[in-house]
Amino acid sequence: MIALRQGDITIFEGEAIVNAANSSLLGGGGVDGAIHKSAGKGLLEECKILGGCKTGEAKITRGYNLKAQFVIHTVGPVWQGGSWGEAELLASCYKNSLQLAVEKGIKSIAFPNISTGIYRFPKEEAGKIAVQTVVEFLHKHPDMEVYFYCFDRENYALYSRLLKEN
Repeated sequence: MIALRQGDITIFEGEAIVNAANSSLLGGGGVDGAIHKSAGKGLLEECKILGGCKTGEAKITRGYNLKAQFVIHTVGPVWQGGSWGEAELLASCYKNSLQLAVEKGIKSIAFPNISTGIYRFPKEEAGKIAVQTVVEFLHKHPDMEVYFYCFDRENYALYSRLLKEN
């Protein structure tokens, strides 16, 4: 099942939210900053012992003060024109986050629009990669619930269209 929501991912009441993190995992701007602020200091302390995260990979922590039990941190690629493997790295963010969720027995997960903010990944292309990757994954794991959280109307309209096309 795939669902689309407009709003703040930090209020998701499912099992896990995905953080579009930077490689340090120590907080930043955008969704990363919002998740760290809402989760509280415990999240930062746990992230300090993880040793960072490489682009395309994923790591998991507790959710602390969030409604979600877990935060899956993934580092999206910075857009450099599209010829540096950005599409494959972005797909890996979704695949690795979903695979980590399966390994931990997580059945509901919410994703933000990874890499489309300060990392400048074109929103249309990023949305296509996100939707296609999740749809393919759900063929093998149909009991998983995936939510796309779009903070603004523009991304919500884009994902709404892309989900109808799939």
